[in-house]
Amino acid sequence: MDETCYHYGASNKDPHVAVLSLPFSSHPMALFMLVRRLTAAAPDVMFSFFDTAKSNGIIFKNIDNGLLQNLKAYDVDDGIPENYVSTGKPQEEMELFMAVTPWNFKKGIEVAVLERRRKITCVMSDAFCWFGGDIADEIGVPWIAASLGGDCSLTTHVYTDLIRSTIGVGPNAIAGREDETLGFIQGMSSVHIRDVQDGIIVGNLDSAFHRMLHRMGQMLPHATAVVVNTFEELNTTIIQDLKSKFKKCLSVAPFTLNYPPLSDSDTTGCLSWLDKQKPSSVVYISFGTVGGLPPQEFEALAEGLEEASGTPFLWSLKDKLKEQLPESFLNKTKERGLIVPWVPQLRVLQHKSVGVFMTHCGWNSVLETILAGVPVIGRPIFGDHHLNGRFISDVWGIGIRIDNGVFTKDGVIKGLELLLFNEEGKKMREKAQGLQELAKRAIEIDGSTTRNFQTLLQLISTA
Repeated sequence: MDETCYHYGASNKDPHVAVLSLPFSSHPMALFMLVRRLTAAAPDVMFSFFDTAKSNGIIFKNIDNGLLQNLKAYDVDDGIPENYVSTGKPQEEMELFMAVTPWNFKKGIEVAVLERRRKITCVMSDAFCWFGGDIADEIGVPWIAASLGGDCSLTTHVYTDLIRSTIGVGPNAIAGREDETLGFIQGMSSVHIRDVQDGIIVGNLDSAFHRMLHRMGQMLPHATAVVVNTFEELNTTIIQDLKSKFKKCLSVAPFTLNYPPLSDSDTTGCLSWLDKQKPSSVVYISFGTVGGLPPQEFEALAEGLEEASGTPFLWSLKDKLKEQLPESFLNKTKERGLIVPWVPQLRVLQHKSVGVFMTHCGWNSVLETILAGVPVIGRPIFGDHHLNGRFISDVWGIGIRIDNGVFTKDGVIKGLELLLFNEEGKKMREKAQGLQELAKRAIEIDGSTTRNFQTLLQLISTA
């Protein structure tokens, strides 16, 4: 595409950042939270946020436009044909979307440049959208890639070719070797082969999604800067290694510690319910917005909670799943349990009554439990969850993974007993609080996150 398309009729004076979002899972909201902070810190920089209509509708639904005058959302084609009937294949929507990239983003950028009369001076993309680097090259501007998962997950993608050449590819290559570690990669000596995400050495390596991740790992060393959703002190060895691979590696979490949430409302009453509970007594349960438990584990979890008499619980569970719980469970636990469809998670975790977090180990949840200093019972489901769970239990020592990775009634009871009432659980809480202190120091005036964020601001402001 002709580069002049991005400049036609546009002013050359002020910065204009094109933000390319991947409209799946928790990625759009995580990217938006980063951009939201940048817009507040750099009011003279214009931001255009490109995402699908469906995803933008969710993100910007409750946003006061007066607070974000230098940010505007633009809808891009989602690749789903009109009157399309889903086949139900995994990752179907993602494959349709990726079939129309990067042309949908290029078209959106043209519209934004003409409408806002300001040429693009920087491209910031979700790191998964590696083609953001190609678009930036076409325009002749810097490319900033935002990696929204953890540094441990990012490392496996950067080292995919080495992992494949060292271990091999496919189930036959790893049979009987599942507990070997990735000791040949800096900072990954506690990670077992079985923890590595699908699409790196097992699974459908040729799917559109897994090819995108492989290409991302190859492209990131070319980025002007790679922003990582962590703080340097959490995994110093890994971050130092990534710094040797990237032109700039900027760890900018946990900016949510001192930044107001999108909504303070306690619409479900969960915070006022927590106010009535004893300190460090409640188990908070949530398995994220994507994925879920198999029916037999869902039932086992309910049975374990029911039998762990005296343990209060707060369960974030969509109404359609709540309907599947046995009536007897709801009746027997109604005095000590609260089940709601949504919670302000960070505020819940920071509440003094929460004693343990039962989670799928998604990266956002891992970061938030660290920010709150709360120990974990992990039940990884897919993607980077197993990797994150390994760091929780074996590297940081702030929690456990459920026995054999599967909920049983006895496993739930044992896990709650360990975390809430045993000396070992007390030590895990102390370690979690130690990481919380490191996170707090990272956002102080001379902290690592603050310094890295200032570098990022400089990059987008002077591009």
